[in-house]
Amino acid sequence: METLELAVKARGGSGKSKSRAMRREGRFPAVIYGPRMAPENVSLEVREFDRKAGAGSHAHLFKLTSSDEGIGEKLVLVKEVQRHPVSRHLLHADLYEVDVKEKIRVDVALNFVGKAAGVDVGGILQPIRRTIEVLCLPLQIPDEIEIDVSALGIHDAIHISDVKAPAGVEIPYDADEALVTVLPPVVEETRGAEGEADGQAGATGDADKGDGKGSSEG
Repeated sequence: METLELAVKARGGSGKSKSRAMRREGRFPAVIYGPRMAPENVSLEVREFDRKAGAGSHAHLFKLTSSDEGIGEKLVLVKEVQRHPVSRHLLHADLYEVDVKEKIRVDVALNFVGKAAGVDVGGILQPIRRTIEVLCLPLQIPDEIEIDVSALGIHDAIHISDVKAPAGVEIPYDADEALVTVLPPVVEETRGAEGEADGQAGATGDADKGDGKGSSEG
């Protein structure tokens, strides 16, 4: 996985006035923490963070750069990002310092490739998981794990045991856990059955009307 750089500044003080001043500069608050360090309050540049740490940021490794002593050169993962529920403006980020010699757990995206055989006959590809947690050294975190679904027929599934993890990467799940399957075209079948039922009901109704007509004439 590529390691990206992320510029940070030390952040002193707190309160609304400090936060407003920070946001006027196009920055937002964050904290760096880890098992071997006291939490450090910092600020990040909004545009840079959005550009580099957008979708999938939790699986990216970042090298911090800073003119402030003791902050630069740290390797971190983005653990949590808080955004305003309406405006989606960045409110806060948690950065977790990692040790390149110690394995960590991190979520990695699954990339389903190919067209399932069952889809060609009307089935529906149904991912059960979009990400999985892996255990590996920080510098071995994969960008994604690719899963070929081409051979899947209707009702078939790919399980954890079928996935070949990259070198140095463990997938700590039950081997029988399913990741993706192909569902039968249930919706179409249901609609067809409803149509047949409506047709039968209509035919019955017409027959009843006919019988009633005949008896009245007699």
